Amino acid sequence: MHQCHMSIKEADKLQYFLEELYFVKKAEVNERTANAIIFYEGDKKEVINALSSFDYETTEVTVPEHTGRELRIKFEDRMFFLVAERLVSKFLFPVSVRRIVTVIKAVPFIVSGIRSLLKGKIEVSILDATSIAVSLVRGEYDTAGSVMFLLHLGELIEDYTHRKSVDDLARKMALNVDKVWLKTKDGQEVLVNASNVKEGDTVVVRTGTMIPLDGVVDKGEASVNQASMTGESVAVKKDKGSLVYAGTVVEEGELLIKVLKEQGLGRYDRIVSMIEESEKLKSKTEDKASHLADRLVPYTLGATLLTYLITRNATRAASILMVDFCCALKLSMPISVLSAMREAGDYKISVKGGKFLEAVSEAETIVFDKTGTLTHATPKVKEVIAFGENDETEMLKLAACLEEHYPHSIANAVVKAAEERGILHEEMHTKAIYVVAHGINSTIDGKKVCIGSYHYIFDDEECKIPRGEKKKFNELPDEYSHLYLAIDGKLSAVILIEDPLRDEAAEVVEKLKSVGFSKVVMMTGDNERTAKDIAEKTGVTEYYSEVLPEDKAAFIKKEHEAGRKVIMIGDGINDSPALSEADAGIAVSSGASIAREIADITISSDDLNAIITLRELSVMLMDRIRFNYRSIIGFNSFLILMGVIGIFPPATTALLHNASTVAISLKSMTDLLNK
Repeated sequence: MHQCHMSIKEADKLQYFLEELYFVKKAEVNERTANAIIFYEGDKKEVINALSSFDYETTEVTVPEHTGRELRIKFEDRMFFLVAERLVSKFLFPVSVRRIVTVIKAVPFIVSGIRSLLKGKIEVSILDATSIAVSLVRGEYDTAGSVMFLLHLGELIEDYTHRKSVDDLARKMALNVDKVWLKTKDGQEVLVNASNVKEGDTVVVRTGTMIPLDGVVDKGEASVNQASMTGESVAVKKDKGSLVYAGTVVEEGELLIKVLKEQGLGRYDRIVSMIEESEKLKSKTEDKASHLADRLVPYTLGATLLTYLITRNATRAASILMVDFCCALKLSMPISVLSAMREAGDYKISVKGGKFLEAVSEAETIVFDKTGTLTHATPKVKEVIAFGENDETEMLKLAACLEEHYPHSIANAVVKAAEERGILHEEMHTKAIYVVAHGINSTIDGKKVCIGSYHYIFDDEECKIPRGEKKKFNELPDEYSHLYLAIDGKLSAVILIEDPLRDEAAEVVEKLKSVGFSKVVMMTGDNERTAKDIAEKTGVTEYYSEVLPEDKAAFIKKEHEAGRKVIMIGDGINDSPALSEADAGIAVSSGASIAREIADITISSDDLNAIITLRELSVMLMDRIRFNYRSIIGFNSFLILMGVIGIFPPATTALLHNASTVAISLKSMTDLLNK
């Protein structure tokens, strides 16, 4: 294929088409030259055949909403025109015209400096304005022009570096909603892919699940956590006519939502807003550097004045003005954090701010909820034991019908078991009500149906074991977790859940101890026997059984009172209070949406080693921030010294200062871990 011109859209489509080919190791598509460089393995004919079959109109390729290409092109264009303008002005304009242009360009800098003074703020703009004004007063128009060019250049590169960091991170993130409940025209609820939902469709969202798409409430009432959109810590009431947004979570209640936007529309912008909001969640180390940058400006001005009073040399004094600690400190620190968050995404770890990475690096105590973390995120139904006159298949069908509405690893196991056995479980019940940390209840044919824990069924609901079946109940095997189903106050079935330990659990616990965690704690709602068995197999330092959600949060609070930072890892709605209480709450991606929303960090459910990676990444990030801090202070102090003794003129100090800022920022964008 041959073409002379390539649009951004075409370049992106070709790029992603090539990268999807199994024999292509790497592909680089340049839209300006309309060519592609392909690194491949195997037969060259495969590449040629693939390119021959490619068509911009008919070939189906999944291209992200934003790829970063447009951002790069805009930067390249701005850079070209900035440099071209400088060269044209310097070599083609007469001296008199060049001086007039320099004075005109200086006005915005000087006005900005005066505004800062009028506001009573001693900021970097004052340093820039003073340096330029001094050069103009002394008739050094070339120096003033060079200084302004370098300031514009540094500002352009800094802006691009920051935008690219945000863009890289935003493209790593997604809403993690794969399936949604679609309300059909005949009133049935069907589980479908979110990508299949169109504008005007109605979806059902219940307690603990994420709202997948923007829409308006058609029916129902619920409390919705909108922290990901607005930063509000308190859930907002939503009822008929209320607008709801993708990525927010229903804390309690049920909503029927009429979809206003299909998946993907506007999502990138929301993620960017979330990232920019997360930048406010600075670590203490990052915040310290940022505040120091502001505090150093008056000292720079003082050193400039003192140098002039001692040497009576305006050039030396102006050289100091070209060096400010603010730019480098305020740019490199957030870029380091954004880059670390982007790198974490490579390991399927989503982090909401630098504050939480610092907490992970300093934490001494780590708390695990057992189910879905130390044990597999996909437990399995081993057996269904029916009581009374009930049929096992019918009981599993009923259990799946209730559990499918509230995503949790145990609930997923029940639904999957019904699916594997070919059991169709259409809606048989009225509205299902979720009782946090206990279970679910509903009504079928006028009879109350409950499914959940022993405590919920026998203590709260006071259900009874059918007459003559006490022995059968007592002989239930201990090696499995038990899920109890009761109808009309009587036990109808016990579902035995096989919750096998993760293969890597013991190894990860040992690694956690080696990387600095003095306490590795397991907390579970399971009985003492099951908890003790898991604790012995994993090697945790402490374990607690039959705990309620408030017990987990209380334990973390107690650790805080003892002066220890705590990480909490969970996957269910009942883990939410503890995730909120911890210095860094970590949710497993396969768990409930509300847990992921409240958590500060989300890890993949595939491998617990992600926690070790997160710890190493966090420690290395803090080391990088401290290194940047020392490097910036040291190098800029050196530049000031060179300016004071007259070795570096203002243009040189400005060039070296900007170059060092960009160099440190670019270094901060590199990966911390060796892959």
